[in-house]
Amino acid sequence: MTSFLPLLSTFCIVMSALFVARGWYLIVKGRKEAHEKTMVVAAVFAVLFFTIYITRTIMIGNTSFGGPANLKPYYITFLLFHISLAVIGVTFGVVTISYARKQQFKKHKRLGRWAAVIWFISAVTGITVYFLLYVIWEPGAITNMGRAILGLWLI
Repeated sequence: MTSFLPLLSTFCIVMSALFVARGWYLIVKGRKEAHEKTMVVAAVFAVLFFTIYITRTIMIGNTSFGGPANLKPYYITFLLFHISLAVIGVTFGVVTISYARKQQFKKHKRLGRWAAVIWFISAVTGITVYFLLYVIWEPGAITNMGRAILGLWLI
């Protein structure tokens, strides 16, 4: 079951990005109601991802890099880039949704473009992290987040 959770969470983030892309397409076509519904689905998939990820992190731990030791610094740099993009993307997404709910559509449109692009890049880097951890090489040990990311023992 634990090996299925990373695949499931990655699937959720892919679906979120695809629905964001569809939502962007719909608003460009002037289909505001369809855009709104599609973006809600995108947000639900993002929340599902986050819920699975956090639950797995707390209950089980994180998978450390199992590839060659000489590539680990590059993986860690890439992972930190991905995490940074994800945090920025989520923040922009929440603010963008807030603007839409407050009917501040000029701000929503201006920030939404950035939020979507950052979310797409975050999704692609997240898929790459999944492949590096679970497909290309055998998964490393499951450990706490600090040790998995930085190789440190954090309590």
